[in-house]
Amino acid sequence: MQMLAKGRVNDAVKLAYLSEERRDLIDDLDLTALTEFKRGGNGAVEMKFIDRMKAMEQLLVLSQESESERLASLLDCLGGQEGGEVL
Repeated sequence: MQMLAKGRVNDAVKLAYLSEERRDLIDDLDLTALTEFKRGGNGAVEMKFIDRMKAMEQLLVLSQESESERLASLLDCLGGQEGGEVL
């Protein structure tokens, strides 16, 4: 998720300008942020990328979940019993 949120699009732009003879270079490109690539018959290129804000929101949700899980574990330990309550 973090890689998607911070992903660069430089290699996707390189892909748009890659000639037919240089197609072997595609394997070396980092296209992580690219979700869709279209090349029209007239040479027009359309590229779509991941939504960075959604990726960041998901990172926030995941970090909150793991934090709450750690808090629940701590409370269980403090309670002295499995699934115990802190009084």
